[in-house]
Amino acid sequence: MLTFGTLPGVIAGSVIRVELLPGPRVFDLVVAVVLLPLGTWLALTRPARQDAPARPVRLIPPAVLMVLAAAVGCVGGIYGIGGGSILAPMLIGTGRKPAEVAPAALAYTFVTSVAGVVTFTILSVHQHTPMASNWPTGIALGAGGLAGAYTGARLQSRLPDVLIRRLVGVLVIAIGARYLASGLS
Repeated sequence: MLTFGTLPGVIAGSVIRVELLPGPRVFDLVVAVVLLPLGTWLALTRPARQDAPARPVRLIPPAVLMVLAAAVGCVGGIYGIGGGSILAPMLIGTGRKPAEVAPAALAYTFVTSVAGVVTFTILSVHQHTPMASNWPTGIALGAGGLAGAYTGARLQSRLPDVLIRRLVGVLVIAIGARYLASGLS
């Protein structure tokens, strides 16, 4: 369901980014609009306690899940990310376990990343400004993301969930504020 909703969304987001949001200032504002609420949510909410009774999973109807995946894919296409980092907290918020969400979010991120690269490559043929994928940067970010995921998985069991959540939230807010300042200047 996620993949079928994602692909049209990421293609639409990529086209929106190229055709409607081409400048760096507008992009900076879009990044800030995505990151600031996400960081605030992470920093201000508490994860469920380990000894608390499990919350019931509120299943999202398939049609709603596809629309949600398309919306996140569109934001991911505009933003230039896979979108799993946006979708995973939403799915966890419905009561699903992180161990259940992580593989779906990783697959979702991979599919949207490939679709975004292909779409931007096709769109770059018809543009007068450079916008094709920057492969060295992409490979460096992918390698860093892989190393970070491995390190995070190793450290996660040794640190309290609330500390991880607050730290990531504060970092995301700081990055979002930086993009907001850049977009407004």
